Amino acid sequence: MRHFIPLLFFTLFITNLYAQHTNPRPFDLEKDLNANPKLVVGVVVDQMRYDYITRFWNHYGEDGFKKLVSKGFNLRNNHFNYIPTYTGPGHASVFSGAAPGTHGIIGNNWYDKFDEEYVYCVEDKSVEPVGTMDDAGKMSPHRLITTTVADENRLHTQMRGKTIGIALKDRGAVLPAGHTANAAYWFHGRDEGKWITSSFYTQELPQWVQKFNASGKVDSYLKPWTTLADINSYVESGVDINLFEGGFSGKEDTGFPYDLRTLKDGNGGYDIVKVTPYGNSLTTDFAIAALDGEQLGKDDITDFLTVSYSSTDYVGHNFGVNSKEIQDTYLRLDRDLARLLKALDQKVGAGNYTLFLTSDHGGVHVPAYLESVRIPSGYFDWDDLKKELNAFLSGKFANENLVENISNNQIFLNYDEVLKMEVSSEEIQQEIAHFLLQYERINRVFTREQLQSANYTEKIASAVDNGFNQKRSGDVVVILEPSVISYSRTGSTHGSGNNYDTHAPLIFYGKGIKAGSSLERTEIVDIAPTISALLGIPFPNGATGRPLYIVMKD
Repeated sequence: MRHFIPLLFFTLFITNLYAQHTNPRPFDLEKDLNANPKLVVGVVVDQMRYDYITRFWNHYGEDGFKKLVSKGFNLRNNHFNYIPTYTGPGHASVFSGAAPGTHGIIGNNWYDKFDEEYVYCVEDKSVEPVGTMDDAGKMSPHRLITTTVADENRLHTQMRGKTIGIALKDRGAVLPAGHTANAAYWFHGRDEGKWITSSFYTQELPQWVQKFNASGKVDSYLKPWTTLADINSYVESGVDINLFEGGFSGKEDTGFPYDLRTLKDGNGGYDIVKVTPYGNSLTTDFAIAALDGEQLGKDDITDFLTVSYSSTDYVGHNFGVNSKEIQDTYLRLDRDLARLLKALDQKVGAGNYTLFLTSDHGGVHVPAYLESVRIPSGYFDWDDLKKELNAFLSGKFANENLVENISNNQIFLNYDEVLKMEVSSEEIQQEIAHFLLQYERINRVFTREQLQSANYTEKIASAVDNGFNQKRSGDVVVILEPSVISYSRTGSTHGSGNNYDTHAPLIFYGKGIKAGSSLERTEIVDIAPTISALLGIPFPNGATGRPLYIVMKD
């Protein structure tokens, strides 16, 4: 008898497996083909390091970051897989599923070696500003050479699914929305304080945008910036007044409070709002207005809303990642996220939308601060390097005009001069690389010849390779030592392939997403393929990432 019971259980187990194989569950459209949310919301928090979630966790409310983490899927080891980690490339990569080497946005600005001029990633002289007379409205995604996931949704739905992009920064609105967007809106401060767009999208601002611009909402944020809670409770950040922050013109120190109305005229007019958490609040106000104004998520055809919170970047650049100001900005952003989620629940319906939150890059601790606590770090002067490099090349090749441009940590050769030489460009690249590796603060150097002929898998080398565009990038790529930057001695910046710049949050939430977390390494280029798979639409045409099935229900 005792042998019979285990045999019985084994028989039942095999029978059950056979039944599952021969009688699979019925086909379920949402589980097996697409989740079909009414709206996809892509949220990018500019310059958000992953540790801002954990560092400020005890100060967050229950309806913002904590709600996303506890009820969504938190990918805790998410990284950018390319260099440089800037805003333009970051937004393009999130929504295209590709790195700069593929989508072509190799920086915020870069040197165009064919036209011999600097270009801005979304500047478009062929379009006209709408909502302003200023050239700040002459923007489009024409330099992005791939589609975005929002583009693919538009194509898949025969242009019936809407796409609206919103950000204070033009590039944060334009690049995520893609080529086929119904509209992208960005904020023009200075003496106007308006949300604007370009003729790439429309010839006139819709009534709801005109109404918002006339509402006085922007002026309402010209008020004192004080801490949300008692500043003495902000123990997760450094002292309030220190030597590592930039501050505002017209104010002697970098301590709270900041009277924005008084400081406005000396700090770019309405642009001062961008450099405070109120810029994020204004963005949230406008995004909520867009839900109604554009009737997003009102039918069964999936729409896209892309929202980029830019003020976190402005505050980080000004005050640094360890400042009281950055902590207060994130505590206030937490409230703005709660407002956005509440509006989505009310206007689209809880369970009817899918949202993801990520960043476009991280940020480094202020090197001057790191030096004060004896952590290796420092500053790099590219002008000094250019002088010494030209002197070296003049002595080596009797030609001081071989370098045409140095920008974005890249050296561009002057090929008109190279053709006059009896040596190859490859030999010149090698000589430059050898010279640079003797230079203080430079960690590694890659030549065009190396990047075009090798397949790198090691992290930094692979990141350089992924960010290298054969047509748009330079001939020598320079990697500085960790925490060495070319920037002022106050405030934080970004751009490297080190963890402080690459480790970014990634949270999926809402329809089709299960609750959970993972320490499995994921990459920023995985986001767009994941949303595409969720919707059952084609991947963006240049996507190299993979769908993250671990975040999906069933």
